[in-house]
Amino acid sequence: MLKVPFFDPLKSYEENYDTGPFGPFADGVRVGNEGTPMHDFHGNKVFLPLGIPAGPLLNSAYCKAAFEKGFDIAVYKTVRSGIFPSHPFPNVLAIHPDGDLTYEVMKQPVIADTSYTEPLSITNSFGVPSKDATIWQEDVKKAIAYAGTGQVLVLSFMGTVRPDQTQQEFIDDCVLAGKLAYETGAKVLETNLSCPNIGNEGLVCYNLDVTEKVAQGIRSVIGDTPLILKVGYYQNDADMEKLAEIVDAYADGVSGINTLAAEIRDAEGNQALPGSPARLRSGVCGAGIKWAGIDFVKRMRAIRDKRGFTFSIEGVGGVTRPEDYKEYREAGADVVMSATGAMWNGYLAQDTKKAYPDA
Repeated sequence: MLKVPFFDPLKSYEENYDTGPFGPFADGVRVGNEGTPMHDFHGNKVFLPLGIPAGPLLNSAYCKAAFEKGFDIAVYKTVRSGIFPSHPFPNVLAIHPDGDLTYEVMKQPVIADTSYTEPLSITNSFGVPSKDATIWQEDVKKAIAYAGTGQVLVLSFMGTVRPDQTQQEFIDDCVLAGKLAYETGAKVLETNLSCPNIGNEGLVCYNLDVTEKVAQGIRSVIGDTPLILKVGYYQNDADMEKLAEIVDAYADGVSGINTLAAEIRDAEGNQALPGSPARLRSGVCGAGIKWAGIDFVKRMRAIRDKRGFTFSIEGVGGVTRPEDYKEYREAGADVVMSATGAMWNGYLAQDTKKAYPDA
């Protein structure tokens, strides 16, 4: 059953940032853990390798609530080296795919509305907003302090595209964001390469030359701090293997997938998300894309095993029930993340720990 979401889709990003979280995340009740944390997460022991990925945890208040509700890994929303505004409201809408949102299905527009039903799938379009670095650095330090025994705060960051920017300038900004993130003292860092932030080239993660340069540059400024590369879905196995080589060389883990992009319209055929024509295509997530997340994990696990690599694999996409967590673990995920599912069920971590305490 869907609960009151901790991010209110009827409010703007700014309102959610200033007054959230909501629903179960606002009741102040902390869930206790029994026993000793035994699962390794980049050198940190956690009770269950289940967390919330970059996106819905807007600030330290959201991270605090996530920890209180038993999500042992909380990823602070992706930040940038400088201020960046949010896309206009609305930023989240419901979609209702009949089964899997495959690439064939997404050749046609996806219809969106404000009726959130199970199995839960949504589209979200924020543009990766960011406060000034001086603001988020101090707030991240608060978020780190909220982690209890067996819990870890991860800080996600990314580079910013600017007009007339060279490729090297973009890479340099990624590295700067990494340096600023490192200064917060976060135990684990994640660079978000899965947002459309290098213009016509598409997702950074699909340009493997740039991905390698970014990862190499970030590693040079963060020392031995564990680094995760957050990526999208790859249709080509050769690209996945090249990605695995980059992760092995410069990072400690890979997180996939983010969203899948589709054309989003309302029931009358109009662009559902207002503003720039670029918002006609938006990321979709939730139950409809679980197939892609599971497939990513299985294929990456096979490559890792074949090559003898040791990096961790985080499975993301469509985790809305405890059974989905179990399915990801059986597919080969070392860590499982839930964004949409956690947003509409703040008790998902508790439910999963009761169902699969040893998984």
